Amino acid sequence: MDKRHFRSVLGKFATGVTIVTTIENQHPKGITANSFTSVSLEPPLVLFCLGKDSTNFQAFNEANFFAVNILSNEQTELSNRFAAYDGDRFDGVNWKNWETGAPILDDAIAAIDCRRKKLIDAGDHIIILGEVLRAEKLSEQKPLIYFNGKYAKKLSID
Repeated sequence: MDKRHFRSVLGKFATGVTIVTTIENQHPKGITANSFTSVSLEPPLVLFCLGKDSTNFQAFNEANFFAVNILSNEQTELSNRFAAYDGDRFDGVNWKNWETGAPILDDAIAAIDCRRKKLIDAGDHIIILGEVLRAEKLSEQKPLIYFNGKYAKKLSID
């Protein structure tokens, strides 16, 4: 199957946007990801997918924990920054940590702190399954939505 065609078909599925974070050698690491989903309520499990060519692949492949920060529709610039491959993505970004130590971004609308449960090889990606240790709603702002290859700012979500 043609990769570009497949990607354009998948672009018709609207997703939320997250920044997934961890710590590597006492330094915060993070990526923008829209390949995030809940898996189970009992036990509470979530997953995200990470490309094997990601500059942060090693950090997430070796970390025993991660946090998922769900972005608001006011955070496109932050999403773009964490999608970039150069520079310090955390420069000027305020964060704290919860149980695992993974960065919880101050302005996220929700955050989920996880202990890694399993890595699953999946073609040019890995699936990282996590057990949720803590999950909190942090704001009532509207979510950042990604659709058809761009941010969807005009959605009416109430």
